[in-house]
Amino acid sequence: MLIGTISDTHDNMPQIKKAVDFFNKRKVEHVVHAGDFTSPFTFRILKGLKCRFTGIFGNNDGDKLLLQKMSEGRLFNQPHIFELAGKKIILMHEHHTADALADSGHYDIVIYGHTHKPDVRKVKNTLVINPGEAGSWLYDKSTIAIADLSDMTAEIILL
Repeated sequence: MLIGTISDTHDNMPQIKKAVDFFNKRKVEHVVHAGDFTSPFTFRILKGLKCRFTGIFGNNDGDKLLLQKMSEGRLFNQPHIFELAGKKIILMHEHHTADALADSGHYDIVIYGHTHKPDVRKVKNTLVINPGEAGSWLYDKSTIAIADLSDMTAEIILL
């Protein structure tokens, strides 16, 4: 199963559109957003995804009620634990516990955001992914990530 990961979009509509187009072109089966949409109107573009979607609220998300409505109930508080293709995933925005959660061995994949810095690595048997900042406001690089759950690999994609 191929999944897309994205984080820290921060209302950058042109970059969100590029990410949606990339995910659709690569035929990902699920997109996971690690928080900081910022405004509900971002879902005008995210609704163009041709796959399932799961996201969490970040520290800069304002109108959570409207974000939840626009996402059609697919946004959660962090940490959010769920399964895809038999893999146990924990999704969070802040990075403070990512290493400890990966080291615990309780999860197959740890996905986080917040730092705006891309990160793909293995901690023991756990895949750790931070797709970086799709919004490109902080480091002037718009990045996302693709993960293949069949072989537990991931790569950072520069948009």
